[in-house]
This record gives sequence, structure tokens and C-alpha cells, in this order.
Amino acid sequence: MESDHEYTMKQRHHRHEIMENQCTSALVKHIKAPLQLVWSLVRRFDQPQKYKPFISRCVLVRGDLEIGSVREVNVRSGLPATTSTERLELLDDNEHILSVKIVGGDHRLKNYSSLITLHPEIIEGRPGTMVIESFVVDVPDGNTTDETRYFVEALIKCNLKSLADVSERLAIQDRTEPIDRS
Repeated sequence: MESDHEYTMKQRHHRHEIMENQCTSALVKHIKAPLQLVWSLVRRFDQPQKYKPFISRCVLVRGDLEIGSVREVNVRSGLPATTSTERLELLDDNEHILSVKIVGGDHRLKNYSSLITLHPEIIEGRPGTMVIESFVVDVPDGNTTDETRYFVEALIKCNLKSLADVSERLAIQDRTEPIDRS
């Protein structure tokens, strides 16, 4: 069940204009790690492989992490892709927003654009982070809207789970007070 806060944040940031033959969705992940720690991973447009398990390598080919910078990522085998060329559309360190658009590569995700926002919250009495990631993408020929949405959502869920795992592991290492295991 979506909370009022999740709904408000989705309405504020994650409303995509979709054209005919496109699909969109938004996913939410609650991470037991402080926002600044999670943001330190998400904001690194030049190092998505730090938490995205399907990326084996990333090279910045244009820019220096400002809007308009372009990266070339290599995709691990097992996915129907080998490379993706992606442009940084938005990076806002104050609002904790990152937007990326795929502009080329060897894959079927045409006109793909994603937006990720981070929001502070308290989880089990500790600083946590609500992460919302949304996307819009063309539905490839031969696929249905539901098939396309399911595929992209599965990739994002994997990335968000990995982001949570990496962030929570780092958060535990950073803690100096004892962790209550009860």
C-alpha cells in the first residue's frame, strides 16, 4: 500500500508525458541508510557499476559530470544488450534528483528516460531513505506494453535492491554505536 508521502513525491517529480506506444512506471524502495550515503552512490553518473549489477564498465565520453555529460556503459552478458550510451539530463544535489536518458547503444530500449529521487525518512528509528525511480520508454515492435513495463521494472528492482544492499552494508560499517539486534 502506497503511503501519502510516496504518492505526493510521485506526483511532484515522477509524472512523465507519454506518447503513443510508450509505457511508464514508478518504483519505490525504502533503504535503511542515511540519504547522504545513498545519494553519494546514486549521484555518481560516472560510476553506476558501484551498485548496478548489470553494468560491468562505464566510461565518461563527454563532459565532467555536468548536465549534458555522456557515458558509455558495458552491459554484463545475460541481458539482450552489450552497450548503452546515456546522457545526464539532471543532477540536483539539493533536491537529490538524477535523470538519465539513453541516447544510443546496442539494446531495444528506445527513447528511454529515467528519473530517480531520494527522500529522507525514519526507518525503525534510524535515518533512512525512500528512493523513487520512474521511467518512460518506447514499446519495441513485437512486445506488448505490459511485457516492456515488466522487463524494465525487473531491471530497476534489481538495481534498487543492489543499491539498498550496498548502502545498508556501508551504513553498518559507518556506525560507531552498537546495533540493536532484538
